Amino acid sequence: MPPTRRVLLGTLGAAALTTLAAAPARGHGPGSVPRPPIPLRLPAPTGPWPIGTVALHLVDRSRPDPLLPGKPYRELMATLWYPAQPGAGEPVARWLPPAAAADWDTYSAPALGVPTGAVDWRGIRTHARTGAPVARRAGRLPVILFSSGDGGSRALGTALVEELASRGHLVVALDSTYETEQVEFPGGRVERALPLPDDLTPDVIAALLARHSEARLADARFVLGTLDALARGDRPGAVTGPLPDGLAEAADPGRTGVLGQSLGGSVAAQLAHDEPGVRAAADLDGALLGPVATSGLAKPFLLMASGAKTLQNEPSWATCWAASTGPRHALRLRDAAHGSYTDLQVLLPRIARHLRLPDVAALIGTIDPCRSLAAQRTAVAAFFARYLAGRPTSFLDRPGDDWPELDVLR
Repeated sequence: MPPTRRVLLGTLGAAALTTLAAAPARGHGPGSVPRPPIPLRLPAPTGPWPIGTVALHLVDRSRPDPLLPGKPYRELMATLWYPAQPGAGEPVARWLPPAAAADWDTYSAPALGVPTGAVDWRGIRTHARTGAPVARRAGRLPVILFSSGDGGSRALGTALVEELASRGHLVVALDSTYETEQVEFPGGRVERALPLPDDLTPDVIAALLARHSEARLADARFVLGTLDALARGDRPGAVTGPLPDGLAEAADPGRTGVLGQSLGGSVAAQLAHDEPGVRAAADLDGALLGPVATSGLAKPFLLMASGAKTLQNEPSWATCWAASTGPRHALRLRDAAHGSYTDLQVLLPRIARHLRLPDVAALIGTIDPCRSLAAQRTAVAAFFARYLAGRPTSFLDRPGDDWPELDVLR
């Protein structure tokens, strides 16, 4: 069987994920898939604002696609999440749009040990209203750019980005077309990830990750430019589709942070290193690539680790930490794993109530899923509240007072 995208997703932080990705499902062969498909829900956000969302189709005609040779422009999908006007009656958004959900069911779910047709992926709903007006009383909104691990859909961070939106941020979740396993564009067109090489040696993986990182950095700069244009009152040609009422006036690009999981976390740190307009970066369990790994950051930086990782035994963290001069915080979720920093943390245990799956602990650890998500939400929200919104908090220095699951790494 050729390697799946999920194999590569784990290479920046969890060797066990590689094993899990290639493992077949156990206990349910053909004809034994549950009927009806298992329904799933995401935990509701806890902030004071209801939330809205809109998916944007972005086209960058200033450069050829960095991953698909011969394509003369770069085409992206992004989802915006924001505090919404209370009482909005727009429809609730899906976790994945229909065609992407079908593709996930066919290709991505089996790589996790979940048979095709076993789960109602299309039926998973978020807590955001599609196209709802922006809450005017929320004022100008700090901006956070989010990206998932290599190969992972932007949807895998939904539970976390919804929390940030409910607390008064504008979050932009971005896919990397032809690297993300499936990206659905308007009209139901799905672009799949390019095939991986058959021989995934360490050198091949390193080259792939470097190429993907470079493409993501260029994508992020393009999106930040698009947001700047919107904040000036322009409607860039990159944006196709309607914008929610009040969105253009709401964004405050002067307070921009970046957040990512795995490769997305590495890109977040590098973007903060390179871009003067980015004020803070949070990395969820991602080893660092590029110059930031040795030159460090002079800006606020949050690193959240899993498993037995420390600032000493992950080489890129050690060198970055030693060279950094900005405020920095390193926390570790005890008994967590690399996949704990994705929506799989809460979705897989619910599936496992109905199906016998491969070793789920290899992917999401043994930490209680609800406590894991709540601790992540609290830590990430505290970080951006402190460094984007200017709201003092001592949580990052003493998280164990409320969350014994969180260790401070020094």
